[in-house]
Amino acid sequence: MRLLLDTHALLWWGEDSPRLGRNARAGIDSDDNQIFVSAVSAMEIATKVRLGKLIDVLDFSGNFETIVQRAGFQPLQISIAHALKAGSMPISHGDPFDRLLIAQAMIEGLTLVSNEKLFDGFGVARLW
Repeated sequence: MRLLLDTHALLWWGEDSPRLGRNARAGIDSDDNQIFVSAVSAMEIATKVRLGKLIDVLDFSGNFETIVQRAGFQPLQISIAHALKAGSMPISHGDPFDRLLIAQAMIEGLTLVSNEKLFDGFGVARLW
């Protein structure tokens, strides 16, 4: 499987948090799966750290690329196609980070690793 980690899934994986779903953890830990981490998550973490909404992940935001590389995850950049898809999707969900992750999953054929049940209505596969 080709998996795209939602930002919270990435953070909970990094913290080894019990909040990460059992199936999600198994999917991330499986050597059979290719794991992608989006530049969207880097922006979301940096933004929320700056705003004081995330205070326990300062090390993660400062070492984002290193953590992703050491874990063997594949970085996924934001393309113009991703941005256009996210901006033009006729969905009521307003979170720009989530919209971009949904668009990336759709265009790249990835399964989103997320606890967001709301994603199920957008035509993307979700693992949790």
